[in-house]
Amino acid sequence: MTQIPAAAPAAPALSIHDLRKTYARDGAKTGVEALKGVSLDVMPGDFFALLGPNGAGKSTLIGIVSSLVNPTSGQVHIFGTDLVRNRSAAMRLIGLVPQEINFNMFEKPLDILVNYAGFYGVAREEALVRAEEELRRAQLWEKATVMSRTLSGGMKRRLMIARAMMTRPRLLILDEPTAGVDIEIRRGMWKTLREINEAGTTIILTTHYLEEAEHLCRNMAIIDRGRIVEQGPIKALLAKLDVEGFLLDIEGRLPHTLPAIEGVTLVATDDHTLDIEMPRAMDLNRVFAALGEAGICVRSMRTKSNRLEELFVRLTGDNAPDGTAQPAPQPVA
Repeated sequence: MTQIPAAAPAAPALSIHDLRKTYARDGAKTGVEALKGVSLDVMPGDFFALLGPNGAGKSTLIGIVSSLVNPTSGQVHIFGTDLVRNRSAAMRLIGLVPQEINFNMFEKPLDILVNYAGFYGVAREEALVRAEEELRRAQLWEKATVMSRTLSGGMKRRLMIARAMMTRPRLLILDEPTAGVDIEIRRGMWKTLREINEAGTTIILTTHYLEEAEHLCRNMAIIDRGRIVEQGPIKALLAKLDVEGFLLDIEGRLPHTLPAIEGVTLVATDDHTLDIEMPRAMDLNRVFAALGEAGICVRSMRTKSNRLEELFVRLTGDNAPDGTAQPAPQPVA
């Protein structure tokens, strides 16, 4: 009986192997090493966060993947297409939303989208259809024929995402897409990005809003000083943390002196709120009992939403205030 061969596994949406970049000084062969052997895979359909402090190498990495920066060495493949050997084919698979607003403020949103699509060989008739679809998804159709300079900051951000989607990219790269917008606009953009991802587009997101990464992304990598220091599913990485944080709403006012509970950090954020950190293995009832003995009655409790921030600080927070390097971070327990 003839056996049907198993289907080959899908190529990663982005595959990076031993990627290095050195910015030479005054033509010298040595200089600042921005990337020091980065290897990374992002699978098709993923919503992936690339996190790191300023100067960690995020912008250089995105610049290389989007073909704006030449690597010193290493390999980059986009859905199996070699970026160096077949740049044009690889670039047709990518949509890029940079951090800076970089469209002509004196053009209309409809023209910006149609002209952008034309650069990539999309016929005008098809581009007009796509432009209406993307402007409606970005909630900008009513602004399609006004000068772009009259748009609000959030509208301009959404317009850049709509522009990137005009080529129907399989991989969308977003560099700080919600920087500088208010929380209402940010959450609206989250909804749009989820819809794009659910429709099949792989998304790579860089952001300094760690809440944003935790809400949107399934997997992540943290880069620090040109190296990947941690990567994997966000939930699995957060599970490595050995501490938990809670905010307790207190009945009445907190006493001036808080009780001492071994292994627990207590901080009064105001007269009625207690911020606590405790080992994950500790019984919370023990904490409540100690608070009760001190006359502190807990009315309600909520989990702190900064667990990703805690992980981030543990992995990258080893630079002295003056920026000098300290010993390498220890693995998360």
